[in-house]
Amino acid sequence: MEKILLGINAVNPDKNAIEFACYLARLTKSKTTGIFLENIVAQHEFSLKEIPGTPYREWHADERPSEYRTRAEVIEKNITLFKQKCIGERITCRVHRDRGVPADELIEESRFADLLVVDADTSFNKRYEGSPTEFVKDILQKAECPVVIAPESFDGINEVIFTYNGSASSVFAIKQFTYLLPQLNEIKVSIVQVNESGKWEDQDKYIFSEWLKDHYSNLHFEALKGDTTTALFDYLLRRKDIFVVMGAYGRNTLSNFFKHSQADLLIKGISQAIFIAHH
Repeated sequence: MEKILLGINAVNPDKNAIEFACYLARLTKSKTTGIFLENIVAQHEFSLKEIPGTPYREWHADERPSEYRTRAEVIEKNITLFKQKCIGERITCRVHRDRGVPADELIEESRFADLLVVDADTSFNKRYEGSPTEFVKDILQKAECPVVIAPESFDGINEVIFTYNGSASSVFAIKQFTYLLPQLNEIKVSIVQVNESGKWEDQDKYIFSEWLKDHYSNLHFEALKGDTTTALFDYLLRRKDIFVVMGAYGRNTLSNFFKHSQADLLIKGISQAIFIAHH
């Protein structure tokens, strides 16, 4: 891995997301690009103008000097703190200031990156949205590289948990994680499946485990009995300092997944790092 993106609200950056992005950069010796996002559209308003015979709308910024100056000073301070953090961690960093629609800007940037880190609470709305926010849901559905939801707190990674349902999407996420983070090859890895019997049900287990053993030295297969969301949530809730890997199961299905608040429960409830990759 060479390029990690970190999506940052330029006015209100999340320190835990910055910490986790720096951890991944140190671990993989990757460059980190801080994408400082500004919701310029929300700060502008339409005005109706007219040229002979043709009315048109135009964006106009609220240019009250004191508010603009204060906001600009805050953003510059946040950028400086990010650079100082990276220098202190001996991480090569870049800064991009994106001033369009935040989700659109970050999705476009993701096309040319290996990994994107965001915080589940990142928002550009004044009202409280809960977690994950609409901005983050949009990123998870449309990003063109794997996405990591940063943990709320971080003391290290003691275990990687691969969620596996036998689908191509779940295997794809596991492979993406493995290729991007080979440095975790000696950490404990648990491959977790949820079904009605509570027993591992996959005819390809032998071939799958053979591939996994080529990459990891400490493997554990576990089968949970019960409903996928409830059983998995209970399992993950009892663990700390974990990195959870999930397949997106296709973009349309991921959208439905969020509508039913199942991913919301996992992302908000376990407060751990979550790696999500599209197939």
